[in-house]
Amino acid sequence: MKQCIDSEKVVKRLRRIQGQIGGIIRMMEQEKDCEDILVQIGAAKAGLHKAGQSILESHLRHCVMDAVNAGKGEEALKKLSAALEQFSRIV
Repeated sequence: MKQCIDSEKVVKRLRRIQGQIGGIIRMMEQEKDCEDILVQIGAAKAGLHKAGQSILESHLRHCVMDAVNAGKGEEALKKLSAALEQFSRIV
């Protein structure tokens, strides 16, 4: 199946999250307040969720629709169901 995700947009978001994780590590090393660290962890977690939502939306609009139009809708729905189950576990 062809690439259906706006990779540049998602990679940019993931790099931002990577920076947040680095900041969290520095906060831990500098023994910053637990509350501040938890706020940053929440922000990183929300960023990951948003990246996942973006990938899911693109997948639905392009990959799943293309599969349905090609007569492979049942297979695409099984894969989508498995992916949704995995994605829902990160929240």
